[in-house]
Amino acid sequence: MNILLTNDDGIWAPGLRALHQVLTAAGHQVTVVAPLTEQSAVGHAVTLSSPLRIKKVNDGPFLGFGVSGSPVDCVKIALGTVYNLRPDLLISGINNGANVGVDILYSGTVAAATEAALVGIPALAVSIDDFNPQDLVPQAEYVQDFLSKISWASLPSRRVLNLNFPCLPMSECKSLRLCPQTRAVYEDWYDERTDPRGRRYYWLCGEILPQNLEPDTDRTLLTQGYITLTPLTFDFTDRELMQALTSTMGGGR
Repeated sequence: MNILLTNDDGIWAPGLRALHQVLTAAGHQVTVVAPLTEQSAVGHAVTLSSPLRIKKVNDGPFLGFGVSGSPVDCVKIALGTVYNLRPDLLISGINNGANVGVDILYSGTVAAATEAALVGIPALAVSIDDFNPQDLVPQAEYVQDFLSKISWASLPSRRVLNLNFPCLPMSECKSLRLCPQTRAVYEDWYDERTDPRGRRYYWLCGEILPQNLEPDTDRTLLTQGYITLTPLTFDFTDRELMQALTSTMGGGR
């Protein structure tokens, strides 16, 4: 397959490097276009007010292009007039930290996959429930095997498959579970701290409370040690509410 590889952790991230190593060894044609620096939780941000620069990164067997922008910028550059690629598949990841539930709205990893899906490229977002992974080659090997199990060209348009690994060695992971995302959201707070000059600053903290999680959803299953797969679509229209409003508003005209 002709694969476009990106992420939001940056071009030096272990997950991206592991995927490049494994997919290239398997005979895929892999092109890497990824952020030069970490871009976690930037969502679907697009750079409009400053120029983008591209740096060729040649690191032994690894070759890629680093972009001074967001994950979505990287996809636009790769698929647009700069490189004009038309890959069979875009893979975004492997991300440090899970992307489940409401995370998909914040995630640069999922946003990069979404950008590809919006222009008709099959897309896979991959994450692990670990913010400091060391060796992700086993997970990359799982992804390589997973690719052959999906008829990518037959997927409905504008869809993303969202794959998440638990924070476990692959030998200890349970089976793959197809599941919906949780509807539980974060309980946020800001930790107030003081810098060396005595000035206050604030650090965002948050957690999804276990009691708010539904059974058999992505966050619950991931915590239980399952690998999770959630198909995503990005039509945000609430058709049930639209129908109800049509009734109460007399058609809304």
